[in-house]
Amino acid sequence: MISKAFLESLYLFYRFMLKRLRNSYTTYGRTHKCPPPDKLSTQTIVCDMEGALLRNSSTFPYLMLVALEAGGFLRGLLLLSLYPLISCLSRELALRLMVFVCFLGVRKESFRMGRAVLPKFFLEDVGLEGFEVLRRGGRRVCVSSMPTAMVEGFLKEYLNVEVVLGRELKVFGGYYTGLMEETEVKAGLALEELLAGGRVTEDGIVGFGGYSSSLHQQLFTCCKEVYLVSEVEKRRWQQLPRSSYPKPLVFHDGRIAFRPTPMSTLCMFLWLPLGLPLAVARALVFICLPYALSTPLLATLGMRNRCVTSSTAHPKADGGSHGSRQLYISNHRTLLDPLCIAAVLRRNVTATTYSVSPINEWISPIRTIRLTRNREEDRRRMKKLLEEGDLVVCPEGTTCREPYLLRFSPLFAEVSQEVVPVALEASVTMFYGTSTSKFKYLDPLYFLMNPSPRYEVEFMGKVATGSIGGKECSSYEIANHLQGQIGRLLGFECTNLTRKDKYLMLAGNDGFVERDINRR
Repeated sequence: MISKAFLESLYLFYRFMLKRLRNSYTTYGRTHKCPPPDKLSTQTIVCDMEGALLRNSSTFPYLMLVALEAGGFLRGLLLLSLYPLISCLSRELALRLMVFVCFLGVRKESFRMGRAVLPKFFLEDVGLEGFEVLRRGGRRVCVSSMPTAMVEGFLKEYLNVEVVLGRELKVFGGYYTGLMEETEVKAGLALEELLAGGRVTEDGIVGFGGYSSSLHQQLFTCCKEVYLVSEVEKRRWQQLPRSSYPKPLVFHDGRIAFRPTPMSTLCMFLWLPLGLPLAVARALVFICLPYALSTPLLATLGMRNRCVTSSTAHPKADGGSHGSRQLYISNHRTLLDPLCIAAVLRRNVTATTYSVSPINEWISPIRTIRLTRNREEDRRRMKKLLEEGDLVVCPEGTTCREPYLLRFSPLFAEVSQEVVPVALEASVTMFYGTSTSKFKYLDPLYFLMNPSPRYEVEFMGKVATGSIGGKECSSYEIANHLQGQIGRLLGFECTNLTRKDKYLMLAGNDGFVERDINRR
């Protein structure tokens, strides 16, 4: 008995051949240029993600990210060792092998890289010219040779794509098997449903892909016209600037801070045997030596620190008088923020925290006190700590990697009559020193494992917490004012986002950052 799938495949093949014969000139006669922007607003764009949207068609860096972040360094090393074989295989066989290595045994429910990790790297590889074509389409459909779990979150949430046609992964017992299903017929049927729904006409679909991709042969059969771009042309494309992102990239997760091409990944693995003992040595210097010795010694170990102070905000290095206790508030980049402030001051301070690992608290060279998230209790604790010595508070409540400032909690303004704002910037080249994973206690180690981590600390002048420009204000107003002051100094954008928003997004729960962004 003839199966339904066979009949559907036969029907799609018939339509493809008929279209190719009927529209051979119009479909492939103008493949060297992008479609004219003025004719796209009323049409549906069927865009090949790797072939026409990303400047580099290689899928290896993104699958290497999956291998490293979801599977660990050993899985990433395995994928890298297979790269010579992958280079000799056809595009389809190479993709299947890489997907199998990366996804085998990964739990489906815990896989959140499509929303938390990969969007940053996809956005950095999007070409401005390709994005402009996609943006002008009345309806946007994207096809990808990569698994849907990798690309769907990025395309729908950051590029406003309505329909995503990727490769589906087979699942057994809640875990990915690493095998991909055949999706060409399924994707073709999805395009057929667009026509059957009456929302677009057959003459209103335009295909946009790349010469090197074979996807246009199966998925562009319903298109009146298909425009193709070459790899040479894409190399001349500009990178999509951050200001042109349809939705701001405020939060992202993962440890890898660079694009893991084969060569850069090889350099990372060659660095690890040196980077790990170097990170331990840097940590021991922080913990065991006084600040007068640790700061120059860390510089010889490759950790760069820069302190900027104004004439009215020069930090006292002599420890200050016992009757004058200072409250420092700063933006939050890594767990080492209070320690870097203490190193500049050359005296110990107390730092307030929310969810630092007991391991980090135990090895910390400065005193750390956990807050309870009970406003009255936290106010009482902070007042008591300030009476005992200098106190460092990060009003954001969590770290943020990108050039944004989260909403400042006004609690600090209810504790002290004056504060010293501190602007911090941390730079890394290989590993991020923050995460939302269960291995947060490794955050400082990853930061120190970078070849040359950098910290910039800038002290601002003392600010009274009861007034702004001589006019009395509330604690909320002074918190927003200082957030804006630090943001302008760093060139960061202020938002109304909170720690809760960050974990809602990066933990894979409901909630997206766009609804709360507040550009100032």
